Amino acid sequence: MKKTNFKILTISLLFLFFFGCNKDNSENSAKEENFDKDASYAFGMNVAMDMDEYMKSAGIVMNVDQFVQGMKDYLSGKKTRFTIIEAGQMIEAAFSKVMEGINAEEAQKEITFLAENSKKPGINVTDSGLQYEVITQGDGPQPDIYDSVMVHYEGALTNGIVFDSSYSRGEPVEFPLMGVIPGWSEGLQLMNVGGKYRLFIPSDLGYGPQGIPPQIPPYSTLVFEVELLDIIHGE
Repeated sequence: MKKTNFKILTISLLFLFFFGCNKDNSENSAKEENFDKDASYAFGMNVAMDMDEYMKSAGIVMNVDQFVQGMKDYLSGKKTRFTIIEAGQMIEAAFSKVMEGINAEEAQKEITFLAENSKKPGINVTDSGLQYEVITQGDGPQPDIYDSVMVHYEGALTNGIVFDSSYSRGEPVEFPLMGVIPGWSEGLQLMNVGGKYRLFIPSDLGYGPQGIPPQIPPYSTLVFEVELLDIIHGE
């Protein structure tokens, strides 16, 4: 998990900056308001909208009353229940707990997907757990681990969202098989030049429990359609 540099914390820090920097909080609370009640309300709506969008995407459900109370206590200059350091530690712990739950759920979804996918007609499963489907069988040579390959490909998540594509860039790509994720390295060595396969790469042969946020979530099975165009043999 990354440090707590999330959008929700950024919003909170903005509040601290505007209302808490350079001046004592009690002095700020005593100043004449320069946002009228409607502008203040609108500002609150705007902040809540941004927070709501982030919290839904991050799977966070918080006690809104306590969140508002924490802001009120700080901005009014009252004694808060926690120090800033304690608050940061509690937020970090809460995020960790949320992420653990999300990761467990995603890991189970991946197990279910791979089990169901393996039963489909035309799906082959290797000893490592890699699943593949032959779309077009090539008749050229096969690469080995020391080779580089020239390929066209499209990578997507199991929900169909494409995260990378050489087709969209309009040109094939050269990769050394020793320099890519294990699922790619294994899958390409199964292919013959001229072939096109669909690879279902489990997360343990891809980007693991960490993924590559935001494009590739944790525990993501990757679905690649790959055309093997050529082999560039190693020394």
